Amino acid sequence: MKWTGSPYSEYDRYLFHQGTHYYSYTFMGGHLVEENGVKGARFAVWAPHARRVSVVGDFNNWDGRRHPMERMPQSGIWALFIPGLKEGDLYKYEILTRGGHLLLKADPFGFWMEKKPNTASRLCDLHCYQWQDHEWQEKKAKRNHFQEPMLIYEVHLGSWRRKNGEYLSYGELAQELIPYAKEMGYTHLQLLPIMEHPFDGSWGYQTMGYFAPTSRYGHPREFMAFIDRCHQNGLGVILDWVPGHFVRDDPGLRMFDGTPCYEYADPRRAENRGWGTNNFDLGKTEVQSFLISNAIFWFDVYHIDGLRVDAVASMLYLDYGRGPGEWNPNSRGGKENLEAIAFLRKLNEEVFARFPGALMIAEESTAWPMVTMPTYLGGLGFNYKWNMGWMNDMLRYMSLDPVYRKYHHNLVTFSFMYAFSENFTLPLSHDEVVHGKRSLLDKMPGDYWQKFANLRALLAYMMAHPGKKLLFMGYEFGQFIEWNYEQSLDWHLLNYPLHQKLWEYNKALNKFYLENPCLWELDHSWEGFQWIDANDSEQSVLTFLRRGKDPNDYLIIVANFTPILREPYRIGVPKMTTYKEVFNSDDTRWGGSGQTNDAVLQAENTPWHNQPYSLELKLPPLGVVFLKGVEEE
Repeated sequence: MKWTGSPYSEYDRYLFHQGTHYYSYTFMGGHLVEENGVKGARFAVWAPHARRVSVVGDFNNWDGRRHPMERMPQSGIWALFIPGLKEGDLYKYEILTRGGHLLLKADPFGFWMEKKPNTASRLCDLHCYQWQDHEWQEKKAKRNHFQEPMLIYEVHLGSWRRKNGEYLSYGELAQELIPYAKEMGYTHLQLLPIMEHPFDGSWGYQTMGYFAPTSRYGHPREFMAFIDRCHQNGLGVILDWVPGHFVRDDPGLRMFDGTPCYEYADPRRAENRGWGTNNFDLGKTEVQSFLISNAIFWFDVYHIDGLRVDAVASMLYLDYGRGPGEWNPNSRGGKENLEAIAFLRKLNEEVFARFPGALMIAEESTAWPMVTMPTYLGGLGFNYKWNMGWMNDMLRYMSLDPVYRKYHHNLVTFSFMYAFSENFTLPLSHDEVVHGKRSLLDKMPGDYWQKFANLRALLAYMMAHPGKKLLFMGYEFGQFIEWNYEQSLDWHLLNYPLHQKLWEYNKALNKFYLENPCLWELDHSWEGFQWIDANDSEQSVLTFLRRGKDPNDYLIIVANFTPILREPYRIGVPKMTTYKEVFNSDDTRWGGSGQTNDAVLQAENTPWHNQPYSLELKLPPLGVVFLKGVEEE
């Protein structure tokens, strides 16, 4: 949407209060404009119960008497034009409450904020950046992401890499992170919340400036340039977004005008004790305008490709994180948050109405039905959901000593019972490598070699499993210690052979995934998957088939989750042809033991595993093998 810089209308105010102004950032907040031939800044803020609101900053010595705002008729919005202000000028709103207290608040719609620990808003012109991603946008409009590969690299910008202990800037990240992600074969970057936040230890999940990319790494237009560069290099950008709760710090949204504006009036519903934050009142129309506008803002102004919506379960359930007596049932007597359900449906409808190719990904950790079904069919309207069940089951399974895995075979097979009930993304996320959970590599049992072998097997199995893929930074070279947001990843580990070989392995595995459509074309349909044998719990072996849109395009995957070489191992196959091993996680190139199938494998006229034919192969220890029919190459 093109911003005109013209004063907002009564209709704008009406839509905002109705909860249907989805471009409210075009008139709310601080805007550099020219009015009647005079350059300056126009401000608008919602503070419905304030006695007085003023704009304060360096330009008036932070004196609230100098620039009082005007309350709009029949509205809780206050407005003011101040001549002579320019980009970079600091400001806040000084609010006199009904109780006679003075508050200093950052601009809820501010586009730029001071670098922490300071919390003032800054005036910023977002109109002047010249985008160069036209080719990306044209291609994206014609694509069907459901039938395309998706390899998401989850990144915390402040700790991916540092120089001399300092953050990389957006410009430096463009120079280093983008070529790295491209070399590794990722299709998307997913950034932990970059919206401005005061506390590093929240990783961005305690947001203060919803419209402001953090100043830790530079200017907002430099972040635009970063996204632009991503697109020019064929990388999509997904932002982690937190619409459920917000930071409690005084300059933020909490008790904005001395009353609960953005949060619930009921303190029990407003307080999020588990995270030390406040919950948005998702039934309040002005909050709906604020949040849905914010989602659209990142697509519209920053050209992002998707939002990963954080902690959806905490929004959906009234009793989430609460004990008996700490919550009240809804009007139907249930524990569902009806306002949140309506909000999420409205959010997705409005985003997709304007950006049909958007990725709206729910981090939803329960069995809530139809998260990725359209709203007109009764769903929440997302197009992807994190498969938290798969992640939890697989990490529990892989952490077991292989001798015990046969007793927990269901952990590795259960995900296929519901694999196509939603459009899933398989995550191995940041949440699993913190707070004493250990790194992905360190979760693996066994000696040094076995840890790497287990991890290679897990990653190969993940690539073969239906669903798009997401992996947190550091897994690709075997970060050994837990993720620490205060320091760089341990890139020096690449100087050690097994870590270097694991990095090469992941690059090769990603390339293999991208080059084989049968691993992603039918990710969300039973047509793309077929069991060959799910029942060999005694040997902890799984055999299955992935198929593309072309029925002759298929791969057979055999996974051995024990350190025992199995030779010969017979599997059923669908055709009487020769098969070739096209990928083996145990290859010596990746640090494996080299138990590969170098010769072609001839199918025999021996029915097996409910297949008309079968063959024998060498099944490596803690290894995953991919087979392809030679005649279909």
